[in-house]
Amino acid sequence: MENLTITKEAAIKAHVEASKNGKILLENLLGKKVFLTKIEERIKSVDDAIKELGDNDIEVQEYKKLISAEIESHLLQYQSAIVICKALNEGWAPDWSNSAEYKYYPWFDMEGSSSGACFSYLDYAYWFTYSLVGSRLCFKSRELAEYAGKQFTEIYKKFMTI
Repeated sequence: MENLTITKEAAIKAHVEASKNGKILLENLLGKKVFLTKIEERIKSVDDAIKELGDNDIEVQEYKKLISAEIESHLLQYQSAIVICKALNEGWAPDWSNSAEYKYYPWFDMEGSSSGACFSYLDYAYWFTYSLVGSRLCFKSRELAEYAGKQFTEIYKKFMTI
């Protein structure tokens, strides 16, 4: 009998992209435990978020266009935050018509100091709205908003401040 070798990263990527039946097949072959990694463990950088979403994702393509055009302004940082947010939310999209569904986002503190301004993660916030239009940078949970605010403070700072 011939053995096949697959990296955990490749198995997780296949699982993320698989249909429901494909996920069941992979879990039966490799065990469910292989796929129980938290998204926060997989996404530590923009590159990790890009890997998670894949090159065919529209937001990844927009990010790569900015990189190719050598745009390094707040626009690139904002697109980085969009890619990160989308990856961390694992397919969840806010339902802006559902005012009972909480949407979370990181909350930052801008303080003055003798050495200049300080920008730091402060807390998370949740909100609901009756609006049918909203932010694409919200998260499905308090934990994800808190993680994004702490892990990606510099990205938020670069697109939120002048």
